Amino acid sequence: MFEALERLPVSEMAMRHAACRQRLAEVAPEAGGLAVFSRMGIYYLTGTWGNGVLWLPQSGEPVFLCRKGLERARLESPLGTMLPYKSYSELPGLLAEAGSPLSPVVAAEMSGLTWALSDLLRARVKDVRFVPGDAALARAMAVKSDWELGKMRLCGARHDKALQELLPTMLHPGMTEREAAHKAWEAFFSLGHMGHMRMNAHGEEIFLGHVAAGDSGNYPSVFNGPVGLRGEHPALALMGCAGQVWRRGEPLTMDIGFVLEGYHTDKTQVYWAGPASGIPEEVRKAHDFCIEVQARLAESLRPGAVPSELYAMAMDMSRTAGMQEGFMGLGGNKVNFLGHGIGLAIDGWPVIAKGFDEPLCEGMTLALEPKHGIPGVGMVGVENTFEVTASGGVCLTGTRYDMLCVE
Repeated sequence: MFEALERLPVSEMAMRHAACRQRLAEVAPEAGGLAVFSRMGIYYLTGTWGNGVLWLPQSGEPVFLCRKGLERARLESPLGTMLPYKSYSELPGLLAEAGSPLSPVVAAEMSGLTWALSDLLRARVKDVRFVPGDAALARAMAVKSDWELGKMRLCGARHDKALQELLPTMLHPGMTEREAAHKAWEAFFSLGHMGHMRMNAHGEEIFLGHVAAGDSGNYPSVFNGPVGLRGEHPALALMGCAGQVWRRGEPLTMDIGFVLEGYHTDKTQVYWAGPASGIPEEVRKAHDFCIEVQARLAESLRPGAVPSELYAMAMDMSRTAGMQEGFMGLGGNKVNFLGHGIGLAIDGWPVIAKGFDEPLCEGMTLALEPKHGIPGVGMVGVENTFEVTASGGVCLTGTRYDMLCVE
């Protein structure tokens, strides 16, 4: 009686399974398979936002054990074997009966479980040794297929249209941050934004993003990013403050994501309240420097480039230009990265930062976000989402990076 809104192609699912298995052999060669617990990981490997456990053996058929929503899973996913279950204690028996028994060593997506649930899993499944398997899943998800890239390109084009074409006509000095945030939602929803965005980092949340007028851009932040903001309330330090007005002669920094069919792009657009002739030289210089850094990084987004080396290059640029103070945040807001992978979550693998030494691959998508905080003024700079190609990074979120002036 029902039809799925979308069904993952069998070829796409098989390609994802193969990529995960290949990565698993590299990061956990002793493991006979990967147990996936997060809904995002299950979605990536099955096509359904499943509640349960997916067992992906190195050889043999994968099995999805579903706690809730089995009927929907069967509509949306082409996976062959999907079974109901209630307790972790049932896993060994059910998987054995399905012809895909657990191996003596299992790689687990450990970030997909709470501490309490992982203890419960070990107590119920006693004859298995669990090893970390998160890296295999993260690395597989980092390289996008043509099917995924099609979604992200469409998402990026709509993101750019909203921030470059629609929103400037809806903003004006004198608005509060909250009013500006609501206008952003209005523009985004008109172009198909799905509303709910996702993050990988444990306990991290995102709702629209950061809307910061003037010195809000340097307000102490609890979010792992360079843009400060007052936010809605201490209980939701996101979006925009109803008590903060965007005044003439100030930047309005909107670091806000777009999501379409599950896939995200990230983009920051700075609006200036007043004519271009009124932008102070210090502000213009900082913003232009961020555009320059983005261009250098984007040109280097080729297969084989090393993220930690790209980070070092950008830091060298900031020191050479005398821009290190305020670059990537002021004071406690300063962050030690220049960009991040993006796809089904805003914060994907890899990160443009120290310690990320594995070379980039064609088809990866990364958000580059060089920004600069100016005391008493706010935050300027850029962020855009790029696809790694043999000829360098291709921007998915537009090619216009200047501040947009709103009278």
